Amino acid sequence: MPMLEDEIRRLMAAETAGLQAASDLAERVVRSSRVKRRRAWTAAVAASVAVVAATPVAYLSVGSVATTGTQVTASVAPEPPPIDDIPALPSDPPELGDLGDGKEFGHVKVGYLPERLRWSHWSVDYGNRYSTSYDYKGDKEGFYCVQIYMYEEAAVQEIAGRIQGYRDEGDGEEVTIGDRTGYLVVQDVGEDGMKGTPTLFLGMGEKQWAEIMFSPTYAKEFSGPEAVTAELKKIAEGLTSTL
Repeated sequence: MPMLEDEIRRLMAAETAGLQAASDLAERVVRSSRVKRRRAWTAAVAASVAVVAATPVAYLSVGSVATTGTQVTASVAPEPPPIDDIPALPSDPPELGDLGDGKEFGHVKVGYLPERLRWSHWSVDYGNRYSTSYDYKGDKEGFYCVQIYMYEEAAVQEIAGRIQGYRDEGDGEEVTIGDRTGYLVVQDVGEDGMKGTPTLFLGMGEKQWAEIMFSPTYAKEFSGPEAVTAELKKIAEGLTSTL
């Protein structure tokens, strides 16, 4: 038997002695392997898309497809909101309309204003809270000199809370304007000592309060705090309720 096996090996060697592997055999093997892998990946993607297409989703991120054994899964990106759901930009606040000379607005008449001041053509109207202002040029876009803010009905509670806060902190003082009570304070004083807003709150009845303000810039035109206070009191004295 050993001799027969040796003879067979010899004959096979002789038959294959003239054969050799092609020079591009290795490259063809690698390329074939790559093609097979690419075909397998493409088939997996196609199968996953077919599965996801059967569900009501907006779109699929192909890069998120993964396979585990024979099961195909896919992660789906969230559906974008409809255009109609985008919130609208805030509109301009409601105004009081044309006030003429600005001496009467809402439920109040203004009897006195410092010299050279005129209605600024600016106003806001939130129902139980409304306001207008006065400056030198009647310029809606300009800086105000004096602003009067009115509070009525339920909004009066807001003023009561603010005044109580100033009392608790020891800021401001109680004042009497004729037969009406009020509170005098400088609001919004900066930590760096920046001048604040001289303000006089005036009670015009149980359901109506006024907040009279001088801009810090306008207040500088007066000789001092006493002169500013005197002008605030004159404006308060001239306010008449029509409520």
